[in-house]
Amino acid sequence: MARLLISLSFLCFVIYMFDLASCNSSPTDFIQASCKVTLYPDLCVRCLSRYAEAIKRNDQHLALTALSVSLARAKSAANFVSKLTKARGIKPREYQAVKDCIENMGDSIDGLSDSIGELGHVGGGGDLRWHISNVQTWVSAALTDDNTCLDGFDGRAMDGNVKSAIKRRVTKVAQVTSNALTFINRLASRHQRASSGEHP
Repeated sequence: MARLLISLSFLCFVIYMFDLASCNSSPTDFIQASCKVTLYPDLCVRCLSRYAEAIKRNDQHLALTALSVSLARAKSAANFVSKLTKARGIKPREYQAVKDCIENMGDSIDGLSDSIGELGHVGGGGDLRWHISNVQTWVSAALTDDNTCLDGFDGRAMDGNVKSAIKRRVTKVAQVTSNALTFINRLASRHQRASSGEHP
């Protein structure tokens, strides 16, 4: 009997400590835990931690914020790339690759912008699966656009300052977009489980 009382007391203590930890877990903890499943967790935490209070512990807010970060990075990179068409000493092949990259980044920006608007419809009624599926498609396409831009600078013939500068910026865009896509896929998975009556 005494052993049973001790076991019950210990169990109550564990439950109490677990509940206390859950209540004390901060939005930053949520971001750090969420970022662990991405391909670029350190970059993920650096980019999103400043928005912890706005994100709180909401998966949709997390995905929207990650998309907004991707869009801001894509716009900044596109602005930088567009200036390189006027760079002194740019080679003809570099010039064409830069022009193609500008088009790719424009498409990426459009896809990310549309995705942010579409994700805003989630939770407002209608076919949630359809809205999230659209976002998955568009963000995947945006990531492909980023990589297509980088592919245009493949090969030693393209080595140089132009390639290095573009690669550094567009690679970061691709990485934050990849992280955003991870959160969108997780959101889609949780909505699917919820609609089928499964526990998340």
